[in-house]
Amino acid sequence: MRVFKTGPDFLDPMILARASGNRVDQLDLWMVGEKNIRCMLYEAARDADLILIEGVMGLYDGDPSSADLAELLQIPVACVIDVHGMAQTFNAIAYGLKNFRKTMPFAGVIANGVASERHAQMLLQNRDDTIAYLGGIARDADMKLPDRHLGLVQAAEIDDLDNRLDVAADVIARSGLTVLPQPVIFEIDLNQEARSLPQLLKGLRIAIARDAAFSFLYDDNLDVLTELGASLVFFSPLNDDYLPDADAIYLPGGYPELHLNQLAANLSLKKELHKHFQLGKKIYAECGGMLFLLDQLSDKEGNTAAMVGLIGGCAVMQRRLAALGYQSINLDGESLRGHTFHHSLTALTEPSVHFASRRNDSAIGEPVVIDKGLFASYVHLCFRSNPAMAANFFKPEESNGA
Repeated sequence: MRVFKTGPDFLDPMILARASGNRVDQLDLWMVGEKNIRCMLYEAARDADLILIEGVMGLYDGDPSSADLAELLQIPVACVIDVHGMAQTFNAIAYGLKNFRKTMPFAGVIANGVASERHAQMLLQNRDDTIAYLGGIARDADMKLPDRHLGLVQAAEIDDLDNRLDVAADVIARSGLTVLPQPVIFEIDLNQEARSLPQLLKGLRIAIARDAAFSFLYDDNLDVLTELGASLVFFSPLNDDYLPDADAIYLPGGYPELHLNQLAANLSLKKELHKHFQLGKKIYAECGGMLFLLDQLSDKEGNTAAMVGLIGGCAVMQRRLAALGYQSINLDGESLRGHTFHHSLTALTEPSVHFASRRNDSAIGEPVVIDKGLFASYVHLCFRSNPAMAANFFKPEESNGA
């Protein structure tokens, strides 16, 4: 079985990977592109009997939406409807979801949070027989997943996650979800040589931060770097005193605000990052990685700690979402697509002369910090959207034109 996630998301795929036993990649039509998505699904279908794609938000929410992906690839949709505090209205919602776009393949509906057998009977009263009822998932608090700002709590932080998943599996096994849709056939000329990337990072070693504070990494971004020829090593800004021997550093997003004191106390690693920067080596940082490079970071309770100090300025966590949406980085006639999603506000001591571009309007996008070999922004970039441009964030300046 292989599982994918529609749209830009880091947290849900962590849970889905734990549940399925396989990595979970993102299928985003704007960032990843139709051609790459078709290749990813084709390759998954060669090894898996069942492919499950979790949608993003509501079925028709966003541009592109889950419905757009389903219609384009003719993948049948099973709509999961939260039925808490609901009875026959379930049928009206099901009817609307099915008929809002008649060209989209619709497999049926699933009732989630069914309170009792009587509740299940009420849900099915006056049901439209043309809409398949795939089953009902009983309400059970023991399978509920904890959340925080930005979404679900990270899989590695939920001590009893396997128990919760076991409960969910038992509940679903009793739900009546036994009917699978007809197989979807992907016909594609999978020419691996045509998909191969130029070895722009051959011989380069990239050190990537990965721990509880820095975990927002797309596996496909790592694939792109290795396909470009780089070798990857990992380190923990929370626990490691020294950087690995590397030509470039990749600081992804995550939750640095939840680990202020530990990050601030790691003076040795902060000195290592300064040394790396002074040697003119590349540092690529996005969102939480960028916050780590600021002078100071404050959490929602007002606690403030000194960060690395490679970027002049500070950031303060907010209790509400500060930014959300697709944005792209445009430099020297090239463009990389990505998205932004954060709860912090940042004040830079020196104004940025570069800004990301918002996809859906002409307002100014996120500030982009470029200083010698340092590139930092709030935008989580999809390297697959322009691998050659992504390579420039990591390879030495003298080889950028090679």
